[in-house]
Amino acid sequence: MAAVSNAAAPTKAAPANAAAQRKLLDQYCVTCHDDEQKTANLSLEKLDLATIGDHPELWEKVVRKLRAGLMPPPSLPRPPLAEYEGLRDYLEGEIDRKAASRSNPGSVVMHRLNRTEYANSVRDLLDLEIDSTTLLPPDDSARGFDNVAGSLTISPTLLEAYMTAATRVARMAVGYWKTPTESAYIAAGDTSQNQHIEGLPFGTRGGMLVRHTFPADGNYKFSIQNFGLGKYVPGEQLEFLIDGERVHLTDYVGVGLTQGMSGDNDGSIEVTIPIKAGSHMVGATFLATNYRPSLDVIKQYERKSLENNSIPQLQYYPAIGLLRIQGPFTPTRPQDSRSIRKVFTCRPPAQATTAQEETCAKDILATLTRRAYRRPSTTSDMEWVWGFYQQGRKDGAFEDGIELALRRVLASPQFLVRTEKEPANIKTGQPYRITDLELASRLSFMLWSSIPDDELVNLANQDKLHNPVVLEQQVKRMLADNRSQALIENFADQILYLRNLPATSPDGVFYPNWDDELRKSFRRETEMLFESIMREDRNVVDLLTADYTFLNERLAQHYGIPNIYGSQFRRVQLGPDLDYRRGLLGQGSFLSVTWVQNFRTSPVKRGVWVLENILGTPPPEPPPNVPPLEDSKGGPEKILTLREQMTIHRKNEPCASCHKLMDPIGFALENFDADAKWRIKQGGDGGVMIDASSVLWDGSKVNGPVELRKALLHYSPQFVRMITEKMMTYGTGRGVEYYDMPVIRSIVRD
Repeated sequence: MAAVSNAAAPTKAAPANAAAQRKLLDQYCVTCHDDEQKTANLSLEKLDLATIGDHPELWEKVVRKLRAGLMPPPSLPRPPLAEYEGLRDYLEGEIDRKAASRSNPGSVVMHRLNRTEYANSVRDLLDLEIDSTTLLPPDDSARGFDNVAGSLTISPTLLEAYMTAATRVARMAVGYWKTPTESAYIAAGDTSQNQHIEGLPFGTRGGMLVRHTFPADGNYKFSIQNFGLGKYVPGEQLEFLIDGERVHLTDYVGVGLTQGMSGDNDGSIEVTIPIKAGSHMVGATFLATNYRPSLDVIKQYERKSLENNSIPQLQYYPAIGLLRIQGPFTPTRPQDSRSIRKVFTCRPPAQATTAQEETCAKDILATLTRRAYRRPSTTSDMEWVWGFYQQGRKDGAFEDGIELALRRVLASPQFLVRTEKEPANIKTGQPYRITDLELASRLSFMLWSSIPDDELVNLANQDKLHNPVVLEQQVKRMLADNRSQALIENFADQILYLRNLPATSPDGVFYPNWDDELRKSFRRETEMLFESIMREDRNVVDLLTADYTFLNERLAQHYGIPNIYGSQFRRVQLGPDLDYRRGLLGQGSFLSVTWVQNFRTSPVKRGVWVLENILGTPPPEPPPNVPPLEDSKGGPEKILTLREQMTIHRKNEPCASCHKLMDPIGFALENFDADAKWRIKQGGDGGVMIDASSVLWDGSKVNGPVELRKALLHYSPQFVRMITEKMMTYGTGRGVEYYDMPVIRSIVRD
């Protein structure tokens, strides 16, 4: 992505001299930030502007507020724009000038893999898809990310979980389970069951699609179950699929028995199918051949889901609420799978001698350790795993020896922890260049959330990776690789709070059109916008201004955009009549994670989101014992609008000063309901007209989301810096500090 601002050319700055800037501070800043009041625990009264570079931690706080236009506070006098920007640029220049002579790059010594990185590393090491959420506990987050080294602690309990995970993964990859296991997949309660689900074949309706790892060749029992008490529309056909291919089709009757299947009164059905070992996509769905109208009493709503409280006297289309997979039964050791082909780079002859087997085993283990440890394999590495191979081979077959050795590799610190060692002859605090192998890991875990591939490790081992030309070539190659989807799913999803969407579930009484498909569509729309900007090397400010978005039929209907059909997303140009939908501020992902209590919008949350994610200046935490908005009454005969309730709520300090920053932003977005639909009135057709006008913290008057977006673009340079800060945090695995700001400014300039 291009880190370039598209804001108008800056106003010519005032002369940058210490005396002029001191006068400006005294006139507009020291009135609050003096030794007596010390507002926000900051006094600028006696600070010497000749020594700005000696106190960067303090002055960077001032610069951040000035960059976002948040100081002086609303309603207080402000200097002319040229003088305002002149002060800001002067402070930055003095800090950067001093920083050039004393670099402080910071460091991360140890960095444990989080569970997303663990799953991706297993995938790339063994060609095996696993669900790490079933193997490892969730990771703590810090600075907005779950890959910050300081929060990725290691405990005895976690080490036990990694040991157990290593055993299960190694067995799934090259061994086999001799006893049946069971996995259950439950659909979200508001999953749409009357529409096509993306990933399942066209011409189907509802159902489930899950990824499941089958640990051996054998027979597996698949069970599905319906929720609800109603009778089902007759004539339905149920289809089971493995990797998109039909493996079983039967008439569905809901109760009773059909050939090869069993059922009971709650619509439970079982079928047994032989499956080869490996990771497969499993689907269960209904053929959309029955177009008989449903007698569903709430059929006028989009939400056709498991939560519709079926009425026993009526008929409905069947719905799959649970998929259970059991097995293997009569298992046999798999002879071929993607993971087996990945691991076994050689095979000993049928009647191999011990020497022939050991030669092949050493070749396999050398390859595994090199890839898993992200560096060339050493004699010490082989000594560690060789004993495990010998033990496994002694008690079983050649494959058992490899499996036991693989367990040791997956549980080793060299795999689970990334380390960056300081050179032996370096002085404390002295900057140094990390090795090319360490750089390869940084790069791969930033762009792929996974281990580096052979090409990257080979270049690093040749000490070529740090060459700027080679490095740029590798970055472009890696971004073009499908594995760079991790940058979208991990980096973008976290900075834009998309991971909060699964927990968003509004009250069906107020938002009957909401369902799980809409929730997923919100997320996909924003991910695809971010992806288009990344892959097309567009301006990052396009996240705010893009005149296009990505829609499928479900989302287009929700937004009121016609002529979009089908479940697949496609790029859609936004005309002048949809100007309010441009960029993040018009997307359901942002709008639906900024509501409260499941039934109303929250101007405060929306304002806070903009302050944090666009201006990079989060407000302070609210004081304790703040009464909820509902405690603000307007009398028995007065129905207060949301704006009137909030005006009462924030009439006194300490609430007022922060709300003056947050609320005007949220008021300008009030035409968007909590589910992101466009509205003119609050409370439906019979409600009150929405007033979307407000005065922002810098005195700008706006009315609605279009004018708000244009006002925020004045601060797009700060948005670019914020994105750069977030990317540095994500890429280095540590929080950005004040001493990093000169480097960040240089990145933005370059």
